[in-house]
Formats: sequence, C-alpha cells, structure tokens
Amino acid sequence: MKSFLNKAMLLGLTLMSGVACASEGAEHAEGLSSDAPVLWDIPIPFWPGHSLPISNSLIMFTLAVVLLIVVLRLATRKMQRVPGGLQNFVEWVFESLYNFVEGLAGKYLARKYFWYFATVFLLIMVSNYMGLIPGVGEVTFDGKPLFRGANADLNVTIFLGFGYAILWFIWVMREQGIKHFLMHTFGPKGGLTGFLKYALLPIFFFVGMIEILSICVRPVALAARLFGNIYAGEAILEKMGGISFAAMLPFMGLEIIVGFVQALVFLMLTAIFLKTQVGGDEEEEH
Repeated sequence: MKSFLNKAMLLGLTLMSGVACASEGAEHAEGLSSDAPVLWDIPIPFWPGHSLPISNSLIMFTLAVVLLIVVLRLATRKMQRVPGGLQNFVEWVFESLYNFVEGLAGKYLARKYFWYFATVFLLIMVSNYMGLIPGVGEVTFDGKPLFRGANADLNVTIFLGFGYAILWFIWVMREQGIKHFLMHTFGPKGGLTGFLKYALLPIFFFVGMIEILSICVRPVALAARLFGNIYAGEAILEKMGGISFAAMLPFMGLEIIVGFVQALVFLMLTAIFLKTQVGGDEEEEH
C-alpha cells in the first residue's frame, strides 16, 4: 500500500504539471467553454519570460489528488491485521479493483502495473464526481469560474491518454523488446510455415501498418471519449440548472453513473491494450 501510494502521488503530480503547461494560452469564455480559462500565472524561477498557468480545471485536479492522498494516508496511518472503518473500506476498494484488473490483464500484469491502473481509475472517478458538486462553475475569480470539472478540460484527458501511451511503449519494450515487438506486429501469424509463410508476408506487413496506426490513434480515442462524455454531461447540467433544480435532478443521477462508467472504461481499455500486446501470463513470465 505504501509503495502504491508513492507511485500514485508521483503520477498525479506529473499529470498536474502537464495539464498546467497545456493550459497556457486558453481562450476565455462565459459558461462552460471548451477551453479551461487561465486564472493566473506563476513565474517559473530561473526561467525568465516563462510562467506556470493555473487553470480552474488544474485546481480541481489538484484537489482530487489531495483528497485521494489524504484518504489513503488516513487509511494507512495505523494499519491493523483486522481492518475496520476507513482501512476496511479502502482495502475493499483496492481488492475489488485488483481482482478486476487481474481478470482483464492476467496475474502477471496486474501484479506489476496495478499501481497505474488503480491510480488512473480513482483520479478519473473522483475528478468526475467533484465536477458535480453544487457550486462548481458558479464561484468566480476575476470574472472567471474558479472551479471546473477536471475531465471537462481536453488538456487533462489528452495528458491522460498520451501519458498512458508513453507508459505503454515503455512497458512493451520492457516485456518484449524491440525485436519481439516488430515480429508480433509485422511477422507471420497462425503458425504458418513453408512457401505460404513467405507468400503472405506483404499481407502481414500491411496488417502491421494498420496495427501501428491503431496504436497511434489509441491515446486520441481515450482522450476524446473521456472528454466528450464528461464535458457534454456538465454542459447539460449547467443548462438544466439554469431552468430549475428539478429539471437538473434526472441528469445529475445519470452523470453519477456516467462518472463511474467512464473511469471504468478508461481502466478497461488501457488494461486490454497492454494485455493484447504483451500476451498471456505464461508468455509474460517467460
């Protein structure tokens, strides 16, 4: 648990830094705009002319990271053999997540990379739910919303998607190596031998190029899917809230479900992408 917490904190802080840099130069607009407005800039020491832009989505993402750190610290501060209270709840959550990841990716990948899958799932889900808190988007600073659902900002989801793509490449190279990766992607499949094996090489190469294109599209698809669902939901809630509280309630219930489902979908896709490339447990252990 302690090792997981340290890795989770590092991942969260890295994502926060990336989101801040990507937010620079965002356009300002009234209401829930597609761009997260920059509230203020913090000068970077020893780098004249450059600053760290702080957007309202970055503030919300930071609060989600802090909330997770506080809850995990409280749960692991005085761990007991027979857990109770918050420790029991946290262990139940992580045990359920671990079993789910193990069912998707296998024992080897779950044991080795669970820290990433659990961290991203919890960050996405908590960020989604924090965007539904009453008052988010209404409290303003210098005429701009002070808070905004983190995943309703494309900067956040892009860094989640491309951050996974970078880690996926590192993990695949670690597990397979460049030679096995190229053979897995472009080499003959199905145990073909003899003349047929070499006759079909152009087809396998073409299929491999399609696979490379699919790999390149994956982070974009992950980012767009998460952003589109969360942004659309929060925009609808804002419009319905302008009509009446009763009109907003059905959509609020729907967004509670969507917030969990989208975090789960992100977890499932990232685990499956790694599993399909690396292969089964026997091959991974070898």
